[in-house]
Amino acid sequence: MSPATLQMKIEKNDGSRASKPLRVAEAIKHWVVAEGMRPGDKLPSESELMERYGHSKGTIRESMRILEAQGLLKTRTGPGGGSFVHEVSEARTRALLANYFYFRDLTIQDIYQLRKQLEPDLVYSLAGKLSDDVLDELKSITDQYAEPPGDAEEDRRHHEIALTFHAKLAEQSENQLLGFIIRFMADTLSEVTTSRRLFEPTNRELWSKGREYQLRVLKALRAGNGQMARDVMLEHMQFAEKLMIQQELRVKRQFGDF
Repeated sequence: MSPATLQMKIEKNDGSRASKPLRVAEAIKHWVVAEGMRPGDKLPSESELMERYGHSKGTIRESMRILEAQGLLKTRTGPGGGSFVHEVSEARTRALLANYFYFRDLTIQDIYQLRKQLEPDLVYSLAGKLSDDVLDELKSITDQYAEPPGDAEEDRRHHEIALTFHAKLAEQSENQLLGFIIRFMADTLSEVTTSRRLFEPTNRELWSKGREYQLRVLKALRAGNGQMARDVMLEHMQFAEKLMIQQELRVKRQFGDF
């Protein structure tokens, strides 16, 4: 696809509301993909981009700043310098996505609506496929909170450790999008429970039953029983949602609405 065709496509999709630099930045992204460029590959010079896209130096520079702000480019000065394709890290992507939801007032139900759909399917797909090393690592995660929490701070730490169990499972998925969403859900749940003080007071039932469910999921995964792993994970999600909602109501009664 020619640069002119790419630019016409971007303008058609974005309409006249998009600025020239933004349209050029989108065209450059499409060109990078079309050319099969990889992280570390060097982009054409500023003058070459001016000629390719038919825009002024100022527009090209602003377009490059947009792409750099998005994390898709890195600029180096000096000998051998220039603009290079850069891969956005998952941590940065999750952080940016979290910023989008920061003022969206997500509910416990919102989060668990997704978790109940995705995590049972994840463990079903992983049954019989995980190495002994991964299974042992999952067990070691549950060992880190084998003792009941003594106070709210320890309860919070236990919850964060428990969520790493789910994040570790998500890392094993062959579906990168599924794994990313589940890890993002774990981050979001951790943020929601911390910001809303849902560990005050502590809830031992949530700790003990949650850990028990994880051990049952792990047992099903070791046995290669996908259906059992799915069923137990769904029970786990349903139970956790119910208790988290109850915990939120308790906190509201204790501290007032927030």
